[in-house]
Amino acid sequence: MNWETIYLTCFAVGLVFSVLSFAGGFGHLHLGHIHVGHGHVGHAHGGRVSRFNIFALMAFLCWFGGVGYLLSRSHSMLVPVVLLLAVASGLVAASAISAFLVKVLLPRERVLLPEDTEMRGVVARVSSTVHANGTGEILFSLNGTRRCAAARAEDGRLIERDAQVLVLRYERGVAWVRPWTELDDVDVPQTPT
Repeated sequence: MNWETIYLTCFAVGLVFSVLSFAGGFGHLHLGHIHVGHGHVGHAHGGRVSRFNIFALMAFLCWFGGVGYLLSRSHSMLVPVVLLLAVASGLVAASAISAFLVKVLLPRERVLLPEDTEMRGVVARVSSTVHANGTGEILFSLNGTRRCAAARAEDGRLIERDAQVLVLRYERGVAWVRPWTELDDVDVPQTPT
């Protein structure tokens, strides 16, 4: 095995895992017993991300391998010089990825509390008619994102599309709602604590 093969292998492994982690960020990929996506970013120590995280390792491998392969193809450079430049480029790439995680992505992360996803009391708009004793769909905003959910009328009556409703309870993926115009005498039930 020569240096070109080692560099090319490092580049390929880093690139493949970088692409898999990028694709896994948009959805949960399940490849046999390997799960990609929706994972944790490195190991947190006191609110910090370790410099030795999987994303930094992938960047290091990709840049180390790519730069090493390209420089090793130039026969005028000595093996130790190529190795030194490849390691330096890999370290720069890994540091850049770690800095991006720490300065851009992690400050926006927070742990969701149960009250952040509480559906009771949410005002929504009916996007698909809630049929009498049947199911429809509502659109609402929760935590700054637009969402939808199946909905049923609490009293079993028809609720027309585009009506504003209040979610009274949420059970098994279904929001039980009442039209906003009928809310003079309604108390939103409280969950026992």
